[in-house]
Amino acid sequence: MKRICCLFFLIFISAVVTAQPVKRPKLVVGIVVDQMRWDYLYRYYDRYEATGGFKRMLNEGFSCENTFINYIPSYTAIGHTTVFTGSVPALHGIAGNNWIDQATGKNVYCTDDSTVQGVGSNSSAGKMSPRNLLATTITDELRLATNFQSKVIGVSLKDRASILPAGHNPTGAFWFDDANGDFITSTWYMKELPKWVKDFNDKDEPTKLLSSPWTTLYPINTYKQSTADDVKWEGKFKGETTTAFPHNLAELYKTDKDVIRTSPYGNTLTLNFAKAAIEGNNLGGGTATDFLTINCASTDYVGHKYGPNSIEIEDVYLRLDKELGAFYKYLDQKLGKGNYLVFLTADHGAAHAINFMKEYKMPAEFLELKKITTSLNDALKAQFGAEKIVLSNTNYQINFNKKVIRDQKLDYDAIKKASLKFLKDVPELQFVIDVENIGAEPVPEVVKQMTINGYNNKRSGTIQLIPYPAWFEGGYGGTGTTHGTWNPHDTHIPLVWMGWGIKPGKSNREVYMTDIAPPVAALLRIQMPNAAIGKPITEVTQ
Repeated sequence: MKRICCLFFLIFISAVVTAQPVKRPKLVVGIVVDQMRWDYLYRYYDRYEATGGFKRMLNEGFSCENTFINYIPSYTAIGHTTVFTGSVPALHGIAGNNWIDQATGKNVYCTDDSTVQGVGSNSSAGKMSPRNLLATTITDELRLATNFQSKVIGVSLKDRASILPAGHNPTGAFWFDDANGDFITSTWYMKELPKWVKDFNDKDEPTKLLSSPWTTLYPINTYKQSTADDVKWEGKFKGETTTAFPHNLAELYKTDKDVIRTSPYGNTLTLNFAKAAIEGNNLGGGTATDFLTINCASTDYVGHKYGPNSIEIEDVYLRLDKELGAFYKYLDQKLGKGNYLVFLTADHGAAHAINFMKEYKMPAEFLELKKITTSLNDALKAQFGAEKIVLSNTNYQINFNKKVIRDQKLDYDAIKKASLKFLKDVPELQFVIDVENIGAEPVPEVVKQMTINGYNNKRSGTIQLIPYPAWFEGGYGGTGTTHGTWNPHDTHIPLVWMGWGIKPGKSNREVYMTDIAPPVAALLRIQMPNAAIGKPITEVTQ
């Protein structure tokens, strides 16, 4: 009898032990601040609020100070995909915001999907899905690990920045449609908008947020860039006669519905919608860990128009700091401090405006790729007798018109050789790389590896163009800035962790964008995404 009792006791103890759940946070929040250079953490550090978003993360969390993008081109869709897959374009397939399908020669937008319809909109903005994404995301893996009990929501003004982080089978992905001023989705995810989304849209927040002019949050003479407001290197809204504050957004919104994107209030709208998503889906309130991906995109739109050395971009970050601080306090109250994990990073950085650089006698110039491509096509026509042998220079890559080459029975290798010779004589280009023979190219190893990682043989051109530092594609408007190159201004990004399982501190060890998803997987004790090449950042965890 005593043996039987002991046996039952051991079985009971075993059952109790095996029933203990894996310890995980209630919610993971992955925030990607669009076009946020790493130095923005410190450029405005003395102006950030003590209890705001950025200082709180830096003081309470862990900052990876030397985090780099490890592929080119450094564009939005690739950045968001790489953060959440732990992989690179060569493997996950998102080779740009747009790319040329090498088999058909057609231009492809990263999330276009003609097989789906918009939900909440009749415009083409709704015909989107993650169909072109070839790998799983960390959000996919969380859903798989919990047998789809975990809820995953993606939020952004941009379709690609909502869709790609949320993965293939999330609870929902939502983006903003300028045409109707609403957040929408597609039939890939659902047949109709949830009530919480309809309720949010009914509030017409864009109109309310844009009802007053955009003026500076603090007195304008306190801003670091206050000596330069109306300058030649900044853009203007349509109808404006000056680049200077104030910006009459209410008036502009009457004729330009996407004006909210190029203002700080696009971030306000996004974070308000993120809170609605938490409430509407009870994120963090169930038995399984949930995941919310947020892209603050207005930093990108404002950055493109005004550049890094503007009062406008400074004001956007000071306002975003306050709003992130308020968002974290909301999460503290909703879930309890320490019960959620948050990481903040960027999809890419940005160069200084070229005319700003010239003003201060620093080398920089616009790279007019369309003119270079036209000249190359003229040279190839003279040698091979065919029109438009080069389709495009998308993503700083030369895409050949393989249909023309095939139909006219031209020698592809001879065409490529002639193109390489022509392009290497172009003075604006520092390197011209034959990617199919990259091992033989005399290119610095870091640039070579980034080129390899960014090359997808079905979606990338076979010649990679590398401009000089601070040179970038453009030259048609002469204002603002962009990104896309290998240089640190485009590829040195912030990576700060806070909350559940994170110890305070900093590390100067070099890590990469591909190293973000693996530590999330390790903390959640789930499998890494299926094309991940990154490694866990072990210093981050307690």
